Amino acid sequence: MSDDPGTEPGTESSDLAEEVEIRAPRIPDDATDVQIHLNRYSIWRAAWVVVAVIALAALARFVLADAGGVIFTLILAFLASIAMEPAVARLSQSMQRGLATAIVMFGSLLALAAFIFVFGRLLSDQIGTFAESVPALVEDLTKWASERFGIDLDYQKLLDRLGVGTSTLTTVAQNLAGGVLGFLLSVVAAAFSTLTFAFFAFYFSADGPRLRRWIGQLVPQRQQEVFGLAWDLAVRKTGGYVSARVVLAAINGGLTAAFMLVIGMPYWLALGIWTGVVAQFVPTVGTYIAIALPVVIGLIGDQPWQGLAVLAFAVVYQQIENVTLEPRISASAVNVHPAVSFGAVLFGASLFGIGGAFVAVPVAALLLALFDIYSHKYELVPDLAELKPGERETEDSSGDEDLVAKHHRLRGLMGRRSD
Repeated sequence: MSDDPGTEPGTESSDLAEEVEIRAPRIPDDATDVQIHLNRYSIWRAAWVVVAVIALAALARFVLADAGGVIFTLILAFLASIAMEPAVARLSQSMQRGLATAIVMFGSLLALAAFIFVFGRLLSDQIGTFAESVPALVEDLTKWASERFGIDLDYQKLLDRLGVGTSTLTTVAQNLAGGVLGFLLSVVAAAFSTLTFAFFAFYFSADGPRLRRWIGQLVPQRQQEVFGLAWDLAVRKTGGYVSARVVLAAINGGLTAAFMLVIGMPYWLALGIWTGVVAQFVPTVGTYIAIALPVVIGLIGDQPWQGLAVLAFAVVYQQIENVTLEPRISASAVNVHPAVSFGAVLFGASLFGIGGAFVAVPVAALLLALFDIYSHKYELVPDLAELKPGERETEDSSGDEDLVAKHHRLRGLMGRRSD
């Protein structure tokens, strides 16, 4: 109630209303009202969109869980067809493409069969002998560490503390060797003996141009040139990377095995294959992991100088490979950053296991090639373009001047299309 007796009832509320109206912000003259219409159709459409997204996510999870092996086989077959592309393209100049693909696949299978026929028994015997000698190697390693570094290590006490006996260690080593050999045999069978892999690898390679045209028909005509350039770059870069890794692995493994055979190193064939495969297909740390095993086996053996000789050979060979072999063989391959390669291997292994780790880097190379096509690079300002002390200028080591020209052509095409 008001203290003024002359105030009529309701006057106080009117004054408060006027005060509120005075303090309210002024609405601009050009302001427009925004109205949101919610009808039954809009609500149901939004609900069905959410349901569709959830259903697609569940379907993708179901497909990856139950058909992950088939998807991985398709990816592996596509990568194999890309790796065969240089040889198939050269042979197809004088014969039909299907016949050229069959010759390349049969030649690869024949070379693998010849290797297994010549070295298969020797490799199996060496792996089995190495598995049986694991307890003795561990005991020699503990004795060597105790003598060299003054560490009080007792082989039997160490096994007792771990709750592992000699027989248990031998059994584990044999199972591990059997698992490794079984994995190698399964990879060989999956790559060259199963009908699914051979079927898709053959038709991906033989009908590659037809597949390219079929996918191109699904793309609008104004974007078909972009798609064609993307396909060519991806095939060329990825195929170059896979071929380069295979050739370098064969050279590395062959020379390492031959050197170990000359110096009388035990398990020379198995260790040579291990060195070549791990050094080339495990990025960044693969070289160190690959050479560590033969060096340790040589140091703890009867002739420790063999371990030092293998280490010296690995250092010299790595320098020769980095200076001469790597630039020439990998000239057309994608220059994948070591951190990206290592992350791709971890991601591939988490999705598809060991097989995914082996194909992760080629897939990453393919994605980087596609990103290189669609990305647009701007000129750097002076502050960003200036090199820091100790930093070297990044150079394009691909050696593909024609692909660089295609990049400029593609950027010009995309610029005209955006205008």
